[in-house]
Amino acid sequence: MSDDDNKQKERIAEATVRLAGIKTDKVKEELRDILSSNNPSVQISDNNGEVFIKLRAVEEEDKNAKKVLKPAVKEIKSRLGQMIYSTDEDETLEDAVVSLLKENRFTIATAESCTAGLFTARLANVPGVSDILKEGFITYSEKAKRKYVGVKRRTLDKFSAVSEQTAFEMSKGAAAQAKTDCAVSITGIAGPDGGSAKQPVGLVYIGVTVQKKTTVKEYQFSGSRQEIRSQAVTEALALLRLALLKRFSEVTFS
Repeated sequence: MSDDDNKQKERIAEATVRLAGIKTDKVKEELRDILSSNNPSVQISDNNGEVFIKLRAVEEEDKNAKKVLKPAVKEIKSRLGQMIYSTDEDETLEDAVVSLLKENRFTIATAESCTAGLFTARLANVPGVSDILKEGFITYSEKAKRKYVGVKRRTLDKFSAVSEQTAFEMSKGAAAQAKTDCAVSITGIAGPDGGSAKQPVGLVYIGVTVQKKTTVKEYQFSGSRQEIRSQAVTEALALLRLALLKRFSEVTFS
């Protein structure tokens, strides 16, 4: 039998798992044994804070290829849980987040400093987002933070514009000003200058408010100015998604 005949008998099954809010090294650590498999083969890549797992099984019968692939995907889901936002190759992180907001009729506002509207633009990539996206505040200066989202002057004086406290007040203030269920704030130092030993380039604080409960997380990104800003937007989407899932779980099981 020729090589061409053999190829015709081969059947291929493929799957994609998309993650956010988790580092590539952590994914590789969690899937070390699965990565060593030859069939299915597993490849991991990343881009701007997202991680993509591609699996490919090859067998002589189509159903057999799928049978090889299915338990591997199931095991990955079991290990990485909520960090997986989709197994649809065409679904973006912003698609997943907007879908969660729309399904639960949650509205959202944004307050951005170093990202200057990039987060809001990611949301606006999704058709129909006008149902839930109400306002976006570009609060680049300290004056704008005070004026538009109510950050206190004493907070800025004591903790600075790039701080957990400022991100907290930005998120709270955006939700209050826009009268929305949710809000996201981003403040940081994108570089290439402006950093210090205490506040290095790449330091970013992200705040997420979901029904008056606010979470703030500190991040340290690396790369160019644009790379830092892009990573901040991805992590903000990931943090919002996890906060929404946590809130839905609390409501469901309370």
